Amino acid sequence: MRRLPLRRLVTLATLTALGAATLASTAACGDDSEGAGGGSGPVTLRLGYFPNITHAPAVVGVEKGIFAEKLGADVKLEPKTFNAGPAAIEAVFSGALDATYIGPNPTVNAFSKSKGEAVRVVSGAASGGVALVVKPGINGPQDLRGKKVATPQLGNTQDVAVRYWLKQQGLTTTKEGGGDVKIVPQENAQTVETFTSGAIDAAWVPEPFVSRLVNAGGKVLVDERDLWPDKKFVITNLLVSTKFLKAHPDVVQKLVDGQVAANEFVNSKPDEAQQAISDAIGKITGKPLDLKLIKQAWPTLEFTNDPIATSLKTGLDHAVEVKLTEPVDLKGLYDLTYLNKALKAAGKPEVTQP
Repeated sequence: MRRLPLRRLVTLATLTALGAATLASTAACGDDSEGAGGGSGPVTLRLGYFPNITHAPAVVGVEKGIFAEKLGADVKLEPKTFNAGPAAIEAVFSGALDATYIGPNPTVNAFSKSKGEAVRVVSGAASGGVALVVKPGINGPQDLRGKKVATPQLGNTQDVAVRYWLKQQGLTTTKEGGGDVKIVPQENAQTVETFTSGAIDAAWVPEPFVSRLVNAGGKVLVDERDLWPDKKFVITNLLVSTKFLKAHPDVVQKLVDGQVAANEFVNSKPDEAQQAISDAIGKITGKPLDLKLIKQAWPTLEFTNDPIATSLKTGLDHAVEVKLTEPVDLKGLYDLTYLNKALKAAGKPEVTQP
């Protein structure tokens, strides 16, 4: 048998050793999707939220390290920010997010599109904080005829709300921006500029954009709280991917523990919470949110762990009526076992499972 040169033997031995080391390293690292404490590295939790006041529990939970503390060393938190619900839902569907703070209508759409399979609501977060702000010369719904009204995104919670309200006033809208009142979906960050320039005449938006528009010369024509029983309606809840929930129920429990703790912080230390929101939005957008603006908007919001499920169902009925979605059976959408466990541990009243 022909012998290989010594140099080639050394090369082969080196490659073999490198290959074995690579395999060993790969086995040691494991997959980030493995369970926490499973001996194969930490779980990564990718959490979505919006940099605004209606997502205060999320903003404060991230900024003050509340989530990180509750999740512990076995979970790596990766926060991701979004402007509106549909974009966050697409991220959940694509596998880019494991959980997200989000409004009710995108929640319903996600549940519907996946035939009840892809997502579960595990907690509430906030109620209120939404209004229709108009130019000073607009004094009633009929004055909006022929006008342009901005919403954050086609099909998002505020988009459904304004279309339904206008229909109740006998005014038509279309998805394409036609009808008696022209709906103009645009990013919230654009709305103050377009309102000031006269490109739009009104906007149905969440805080802090309500307060920004008021400070830019607008006035509140409709405070959405006035349209709901007891002035309560879900504006933000916490939704998780069913896939992640099944794989990591322990991590979801820790996340919900963090949500309850974040809401406790927001409600018991409002001054600190408001400063944290200003700082956090500054890091995300490059410009801190004016603390006076936050304080101005704060009283319009209630930070609650109750997802106010009845309002979500009503919101679905509204979306069906304005032809932005089809009827949906919501059975199975909520899993509040994690929330009630967290509330019980915190000595707070439990929430009724829908």
